[in-house]
Amino acid sequence: MEPAKNLEAVPHTPAELRALVRARVWRKPTPGLCPGRVQANLLVLPQDAARLFRQFAAANPKPLPVLEELAPGVFEPKLAPGADIRNDCPGYVIFRHGAPAPAESLRDIWDSSMVGFLIGCSFSFEWAMAALGLPVRHIELGCNVPMFRTNRAMTPVGPFSGNMVATMRPIPADKLELAYAASARLPKAHGAPIHAGDPAALGILDLERPDYGDPVPVRPDEIPVFWACGVSGLEALAAAKLPLAATHAPGHMFVTDLSEEALTEAPEKNSPQQEVRHD
Repeated sequence: MEPAKNLEAVPHTPAELRALVRARVWRKPTPGLCPGRVQANLLVLPQDAARLFRQFAAANPKPLPVLEELAPGVFEPKLAPGADIRNDCPGYVIFRHGAPAPAESLRDIWDSSMVGFLIGCSFSFEWAMAALGLPVRHIELGCNVPMFRTNRAMTPVGPFSGNMVATMRPIPADKLELAYAASARLPKAHGAPIHAGDPAALGILDLERPDYGDPVPVRPDEIPVFWACGVSGLEALAAAKLPLAATHAPGHMFVTDLSEEALTEAPEKNSPQQEVRHD
């Protein structure tokens, strides 16, 4: 798999990328960057809401697998020593009473009560997919992954609720088992797909109109395959209507120093036939 196309001065290590991001040189999405390193969603919220969000994530481990919870006021994660979650994502979204607004940094809202959560990201297993000869269309095209709101409700906890968001990758029909194998070993990066086949079964009516990210073509020999997505947390923050909260901008991930191998576990118990519905 080639790194994302049409990007100048592509950084090869997480430290290089974070330095470019902090200097406001790199403002683009992160798929295809820093091979073999774990990428993460970021959610930031006040300490008085963190306990309930922790419970919400535990109740919804498929879309919200927690990699690290930082202590209140701490902005340097253990997964990336020297990094700064306030500045090291290429884009952010700040929520005030549920209303989102784009931002370049979280410095202006940061105080000692803020708690950061790093949540697993499916970008982390794309190199394993590529190693098995599977296409990763959004990287081939140099764009962001398509993300869709689904009809699958998450388990609500306190003010947090909403429907799961899913990423979509076109996979040749005869290679679905390989796609399952590549992703199932990384449950902390959302693991195996939640569905393959008919988008309407997830309440998705038009693959050309993702709710986040960019559309990608599905070729005649391919089927759309859907994975749980950490942007589900963005939906939960919008629903919670907290006075103040923040996330990364979809697809503009925090890239950690953690190796993909460090997240690898035994395959999930479900078989593709159990986990993935061919509708």
